[in-house]
Amino acid sequence: MFFRKNYAAPGPGIDPDEPEKTGMARFAEILSLECTTLLKLNLLLLLCAVPVVTLPPALYAMHCVVRKMILDQPVDCFYDFKTAFRRHWKRGYAAFFLVAAPLGLSGCGVWFYLGRALEYPLFFLPFMLCSTVFLTVLLASPYFYGFLTTKPTVKEALRLSVLLGVGRPARALLAVLSVYGTLTIAILEFPLSAVYLLFIGFSGPCLLGNFFIRTILTQFE
Repeated sequence: MFFRKNYAAPGPGIDPDEPEKTGMARFAEILSLECTTLLKLNLLLLLCAVPVVTLPPALYAMHCVVRKMILDQPVDCFYDFKTAFRRHWKRGYAAFFLVAAPLGLSGCGVWFYLGRALEYPLFFLPFMLCSTVFLTVLLASPYFYGFLTTKPTVKEALRLSVLLGVGRPARALLAVLSVYGTLTIAILEFPLSAVYLLFIGFSGPCLLGNFFIRTILTQFE
């Protein structure tokens, strides 16, 4: 079947004497090995997100599959996606709303108070508060989805994510630009980006974002 990997099929193999790749060379290696899986994963996400209300667990399931790719674990795209979707759908909704709600509300606050703060300095304080919340949630969100795949509780994943979002913002910023940045550009360029969004527009950036924060996540797992 298209969505199932045939582990009995012969593969190219790996030279045992070949040194382990690092940096972007390692990302290119993962991308070349998992390109077909990423295509399947992107299609699964879109199919499962058609009812809209199933988008949160579908996003979480995609992150679970991508996390296995990053950790160089065997991936059965359909089985792993289905398992994460069915067993951990509550985590999917928790992750989505704990990220989307603060981002949306604080983002509206930034937009609302910015113009008024230029005229009335009193509005500068709520503007700074909304900006701080927005940036903190934005930088914590890549870590949050990563930790949710390994931590026993949502509370523990959230605590570590906020701490790392504030304490280790550089890698988080790269992950944010990889995911939100590319998605924003693709949406602005739609329908020219339709083929990209259909085949790899979600799974590809998810892989790149998780790749940037992989070493930090490993330290705290």
